[in-house]
Amino acid sequence: MKISGVIFDAFGTLIDVKKRTNPFLQLLKHGRRQGRKFRSGATQIIMTQDLDLTEAALSLEIRIGYLGLQRLERLLEEELNSMTLFPDALEAIDMLRQAGIRIAICSNLASVYGPPVQQLLQGLDAFGFSYQIGATKPSPIMYMETCKLLGVAPGELLTTGERVLMIGDSRPFDRDGARANGISGFWINRGDGGDFSNLVDFAEMVVANVNAP
Repeated sequence: MKISGVIFDAFGTLIDVKKRTNPFLQLLKHGRRQGRKFRSGATQIIMTQDLDLTEAALSLEIRIGYLGLQRLERLLEEELNSMTLFPDALEAIDMLRQAGIRIAICSNLASVYGPPVQQLLQGLDAFGFSYQIGATKPSPIMYMETCKLLGVAPGELLTTGERVLMIGDSRPFDRDGARANGISGFWINRGDGGDFSNLVDFAEMVVANVNAP
């Protein structure tokens, strides 16, 4: 069996957000106070289009003044500044790199989070961000496009013996959604009950199976 690539989720998997201020959620709450009725479509717009806070407010027709936007920008800055890698993230990535495995990120996020994620995870082979792809997990488009960016093909096990693996902290998105699209998905739960409780154990499993028959 040959492993041709590994895909990680970003937040909650590789990246820990120490201070969640949720500025886009705060923006939606502001809109609801104005009588705007949002369903899941509002979140989809934020995560599948290249919009900053001002552009998101305009797109969703939320009236918010300069001071309100400044407050949300400060919340965003606080959240971005609190982003850090989990202690096991770099060790796991280094293990995979040394084994010659290509690595990608597949993440649902608003565009303002993309550059900071890339800054924290410099040198990875591909980044599949929802705001660039135009879809969110668990849409098959997210998995297929991330694999395309990585230069691998999901479901190759049946024809070539190759596999693409994915791990993340969302069981429906990162394990079940991946498996439904030809990727061997795993769920990390740093508490209890997941397929893995840390990324080093996952990386050790991957490396051990790189060239396994």
